[in-house]
Amino acid sequence: MNLGVRWSLHGDGRTPAPGAVVRPDERLSWPRTVGLGAQHVVAMFGASFVAPVLMGLDPNLAIMMSGVSTVIFLLATRGTVPSYLGCSLSFVGVAAVIRAQGGSSASVTGAVFVVGAVLFLAGLAVQKFGARIIHATMPPIVTGAVVMLIGFNLAPVTATTYWPQDQWTALLVMLFTGLAVVCLRGFFSRIAIFLGLIFGYGISWLFDRIFGKIHSPAGGAEAVDHWRLDLSGVGKADWFGLPSFHAPSFEWSAILVALPVVIALIAENAGHVKAVGEMTGDNLDSKLGTAISADGVGSMLSTAVGGPPNTTYSENIGVMAATRVYSTAAYWAAAGFALLFGLCPKFGAVVAAIPGGVLGGITVILYGMIGLLGAQIWINAKVDLRNPLNLVPAAAGIIIGVGNVSMKFTDTFELSGIALGTLVVITGYHALRAMAPAHLKTQEPLLDEGTSRYDTDADADAGADMSTGTGTGADGNASKK
Repeated sequence: MNLGVRWSLHGDGRTPAPGAVVRPDERLSWPRTVGLGAQHVVAMFGASFVAPVLMGLDPNLAIMMSGVSTVIFLLATRGTVPSYLGCSLSFVGVAAVIRAQGGSSASVTGAVFVVGAVLFLAGLAVQKFGARIIHATMPPIVTGAVVMLIGFNLAPVTATTYWPQDQWTALLVMLFTGLAVVCLRGFFSRIAIFLGLIFGYGISWLFDRIFGKIHSPAGGAEAVDHWRLDLSGVGKADWFGLPSFHAPSFEWSAILVALPVVIALIAENAGHVKAVGEMTGDNLDSKLGTAISADGVGSMLSTAVGGPPNTTYSENIGVMAATRVYSTAAYWAAAGFALLFGLCPKFGAVVAAIPGGVLGGITVILYGMIGLLGAQIWINAKVDLRNPLNLVPAAAGIIIGVGNVSMKFTDTFELSGIALGTLVVITGYHALRAMAPAHLKTQEPLLDEGTSRYDTDADADAGADMSTGTGTGADGNASKK
């Protein structure tokens, strides 16, 4: 039985050829693979540590269960979809609403457990009826927009939480990381993100010695005097310790608040699987249902013991985009590190001590890479953004997602950010398509293509060609014979 745990050595295991990629069923040498796994852990650690704190849950348990969920995901997908499952940020707002209603941590995890169960069932439906269900509801214009708004929705985290903590360190780390990604060669270019973090640690320590404490917001709070690199928590933390477990409780009011997030999670998984497929060059449609179900199982298992829900992580997709190493062996290594971090508060404290300014410089690049993968989906599918049927829902949804626009329906129910933006893109596209005139459904451009505006004969010919559908399909895909 193929569980996706056998990998062939890529080349000499050291330095891939220029332009080559390390495929999911390949690996570099084990020391390099372990190093890449550590980079994936660092990339996801910030959000996976912060999100449970914001939800009022144990961050060490979140890290440990992210490793367990990743193992489940890799086994379920037979090692064909390189992804890391970390704590989902989509539920931070949901947890805040539930707690504002008087709910406890058990209420939060119970509500999210139900969401995980619904996500699991949705994945089974996709497995049974095929990925065409997802493609019918989320064609490339929709999928690209969802990937884009997921990535760019993270921008305020950088702008308001990380970057203001130390703007000069953030700028230097951004420049160093960018140069490392572009200019370094071989293995070092593939761990550029990790090198950027090490550089950031060093710069923060040096600035503390030269300039003393900095007066800035610490973690988005009020501005105070603090060290850029504060390792005091490392000394206080134990070497070994179990996280805090608790059982979920189920309350209808909390469940109803959390359920709409299923829409975002399905779209998020579809977007992530699509993005990974674009990067690896593989058609992963057959694995989409499995990926969604595995995400649901991972979230159910995590919340059953008191942890937060999990989802495929954008940060790690950004790391793959930068390193061009898609080996699932690196994700097994990352899962192993996560389990160690979850059981060892001291190791967790080291990673948690990453200065905010350092994360600011790293996330500027990573989050931007994630968002631009959505644009790559549009380009590869030849989506025509001159067509208002494509342009309007994508434009509205992206702005809602990026700006974190919210819609309050009742005192206890609100949609915002990724969830609302995703809903607007999906429902907006299909509602407009149902009412649109025929010439827009066949992708006739809003503006003339490739001709002078004074060349009316050529314009007419171009319009006639587009109206026959010879250029693109009805949903913006390149026509396939």
